[in-house]
Amino acid sequence: MPRFRLTEPLVMLATVLQWLVLASVTGVVVGLGCTLFLRALFATEGRVYAAPWWWLLLLLPLGGLVNGLLLHYGYRLRRSKFIDNPIVAVNEQQGKLPFRTMWIKPVASLVTLACGGSAGKEGPCSHIGASLAAAIGRVLGLNREMRKRLLACGVSAGFASVFGTPIAGAIYGVEMLAIGRIRHDFLFPGIVAGVAALQVSRYLGVPYPSYHIDFAGHFTELLFLKTVLIGILCGGVAWIFVELLRQAKRATHLLRTRWALWPPLMPMLGGLLVALLVLAVPTDYLGLSLPVMERALAGADIPVTAFFWKALLVAITLGSGFYGGIVTPQFVLGALAGGAFAPWLGIPPALGAAVGFVSVVAAASNAPMAAIVMGAELFGSDSTLYVAGACVAAYLIIGHRSVYPEQQIAFSKSSWIFAHAGLPVGEEKVRLSYGLLRWLQKRRRRGA
Repeated sequence: MPRFRLTEPLVMLATVLQWLVLASVTGVVVGLGCTLFLRALFATEGRVYAAPWWWLLLLLPLGGLVNGLLLHYGYRLRRSKFIDNPIVAVNEQQGKLPFRTMWIKPVASLVTLACGGSAGKEGPCSHIGASLAAAIGRVLGLNREMRKRLLACGVSAGFASVFGTPIAGAIYGVEMLAIGRIRHDFLFPGIVAGVAALQVSRYLGVPYPSYHIDFAGHFTELLFLKTVLIGILCGGVAWIFVELLRQAKRATHLLRTRWALWPPLMPMLGGLLVALLVLAVPTDYLGLSLPVMERALAGADIPVTAFFWKALLVAITLGSGFYGGIVTPQFVLGALAGGAFAPWLGIPPALGAAVGFVSVVAAASNAPMAAIVMGAELFGSDSTLYVAGACVAAYLIIGHRSVYPEQQIAFSKSSWIFAHAGLPVGEEKVRLSYGLLRWLQKRRRRGA
């Protein structure tokens, strides 16, 4: 047996104490910043659901123009060349983010949601958390590895402050960095920061919803298989959402370059298109769409096309150049899709909506572990086995796609698929493995 050494346990104890202090301070600071943003959001969002159409026709293009101006000219204030993206900051920038431009995305997001743009609220909070954490790391003179962990803490704290799920937030802040890899050394700081941020936000009066979904008290294999089928369907929904978002961004780029359009005009045109679609699409799918999501989780009847309309409006909003979060729309899409598909399988609509709620996030964000834990945090421990099967199924079905083009591929999801490790999802073109191609060729020869 190796000789017992006291040095290692003491060093690890010092590491725990170090991160208890650093992550707690970061969580408190991020909780304060996110609470300020959420207070402003609560005062401005959700007022367009009953607005007349002509009012939306004015607000949405105007909000798009304001977004375009903020994002186009605001970033000229930064002195560094660092990209304002947490995933890139951890993977490529040694945990560094520009601080002078931290305010741009939260303000742009408030404008997006206030005018009726279809987006989420967690993106600005994760951005606030990452920027504040990066600033703390710079002030304290931390090395690059510690700055990376601290930045991930900020993302986790922002996520926890928005949704009230500190453990899922800690895992999401790590899992979103790469497909198939979790940095376990990031988890403890992320959990501490998430708990601290959540407590600060709760103390300052930020409300968090509670859901009461009736999962079976005793596990049944039949219900488990049905929820896996819901997960497979939700993986398809996530695939549609990611492709719509990608095509919207591609169309915006082609239109702008083909006609040499002024960049701030693109979100303005996107806002105009959303306003025109509202003539045929219910206004429930504008903004955060939390009321319709809550109806789905309460077991209300949901049209099968509901998830598509929401996905389309989000894709146009974000793809044209508005800024907003991308996780909240995934929750809404999942709840709508799960609630609509559940009756097909003889599942209560509320249960299907709850399973879909986390399954689309597991797929579109490639974060199955965070989604499973979130299901347990939001819906109780009775849901764990059911959401676990659904989340992993959805995660596999979407393949190597993501709402985050900067997300790296660490490991392929299938031995039959080859993907270069370390490349961002947006740059890698996955293909069938050599072994599978050789097997298929042999089958064809035998058939001939």
